Amino acid sequence: MAEEVKKDEDWMQKKWRPAMGWMYMLVCMMDMVVFPVLWALIQVATKQPVTQWNPLTLQGAGLFHLAMGAVLGIAAFGRTQEKVAGAAANTPTPSLPMAPSMPAPVPMAPRPVPMAPPPAPSMDLLPDDPPTRNTRND
Repeated sequence: MAEEVKKDEDWMQKKWRPAMGWMYMLVCMMDMVVFPVLWALIQVATKQPVTQWNPLTLQGAGLFHLAMGAVLGIAAFGRTQEKVAGAAANTPTPSLPMAPSMPAPVPMAPRPVPMAPPPAPSMDLLPDDPPTRNTRND
């Protein structure tokens, strides 16, 4: 009896992520493809004016899609972390052949940059001229 429960737990634990993905895909396909076509066909068959299908999953500001995106995104991230941790803990890393050692690069001192000569003094103002005034009022 305990083995049966263990097998059920293992199946559910392993398959809940793909099951959520398949369920979300099925709901979206039905709500966005199948139901709109059936809705139009039923209206034509009953000779009623054809109205547009309002997707059920988009009602309530699309909260269903936001919630499923969060669940599937976090599940995918969690599964990735499980795989990375499992790969680091369970599988030995293969030994790679050693590459020939190269000497460490020697840092070089920067070369001094030649400075441009100072600009020639402007001939507009002479040393005896009064200072200019700001006429822009700022």
